[in-house]
Amino acid sequence: MAHKSVKITVCTMAAVMAFSGMNITADAAASSSVLPSGGIELTLAKGNKLESLSAGTNNTKQIESIIETVLRDDQMDTTPEASEEESFKNLVIAQVNDYVNVRSMPSEQGEIVGKLYDDSVGLFISEENGWYQISSGSVTGYVKAEYCVTGDEAVELAKKVGTRLATVNTTTLKVRTEPSLEASVLGLVPLEDDLVVSDETDGWVQVDTEEGLGWVSTEFVSLHTEFVEAESKEEEAKRLAKEKQEREKARAAAAAKAAGSSKSSSASAPAVTYAASGDSEMGTAVADYALQFVGNPYVYGGSSLTNGTDCSGFVMSVYANFGVSLPHSSSADRSQGAAVDGLANAQAGDLICYSGHVALYIGNGQIVHASTAKTGIIVSNADYKKVLAVRRIF
Repeated sequence: MAHKSVKITVCTMAAVMAFSGMNITADAAASSSVLPSGGIELTLAKGNKLESLSAGTNNTKQIESIIETVLRDDQMDTTPEASEEESFKNLVIAQVNDYVNVRSMPSEQGEIVGKLYDDSVGLFISEENGWYQISSGSVTGYVKAEYCVTGDEAVELAKKVGTRLATVNTTTLKVRTEPSLEASVLGLVPLEDDLVVSDETDGWVQVDTEEGLGWVSTEFVSLHTEFVEAESKEEEAKRLAKEKQEREKARAAAAAKAAGSSKSSSASAPAVTYAASGDSEMGTAVADYALQFVGNPYVYGGSSLTNGTDCSGFVMSVYANFGVSLPHSSSADRSQGAAVDGLANAQAGDLICYSGHVALYIGNGQIVHASTAKTGIIVSNADYKKVLAVRRIF
């Protein structure tokens, strides 16, 4: 699901991903396997003064006033590090096993208007009787303070639970071995791909690519820190209904494709048949089909399973064989199908999304993917690098 974004223009921030939690009681819920996708973005720019704020709520002016107060030059150091800390102090971050309810008033008698998931972020508005009033996504309401952190506690946690991303804004971006235009090219990244930032220097950021850590000029990327935000009751219902519809559509398309293949196949090469019920059988069929192309070449921008393909072209072409249309973009693949709560819950056929890369899960902790020009299509351990998202198509 795609959430509305809150964008706060501040100075440079550094963030990496992590996951944490704590025990829960009355107003927080236990773990589930499907979560909404990320939403709040802190968009980074030069300078250290707040320039704009947009939010999917009716409290934009109020929130803007709060953030402006936090970031006013006369109340803070003007270094990037100080700006980062001051902006993160205004976040409310959930620390629960799964989610904490967002209520219409600061009481357990208040109507539940949404959910703030573990490690998800809202903007602090006020505090009342052990409750924080927050704005997150399209949700404005109250969460129990005991299940969240804010202020000084939120500063370090925000750097861990947020993901610092560099989004490519040029047609083909060259990733270099050093922060210099004279350095050799490590690899190429297409337009709109998201790369996880691990370090930065003046005019350059170090990013994680399939070829390894490399450097890209900030002239050709947009930097932002991404957090998961709250989900309203209405958004949750729509998301679940849409995901169910997409799975049913994918199963129907795969069944139709299998039926057509069986009619045209010869007796010596019978078509694979797929079970009508259960997602795992369909996913296993996808994984088995993908594995036959191991050893074939990697070609940047390609989508041929035999003559050469890149990572997103590989998963796109594999799923096309089952009647399912996917985008030729690893970044766009992060929003396809339904969200899966972590690699531990992945099933065969799931999309495993990484920094600037996407693969197909084949089970037993492994993936098949079009890796690099040097390796081609290979099988790897799924946890060989940080996983950004797991998406289920069937």
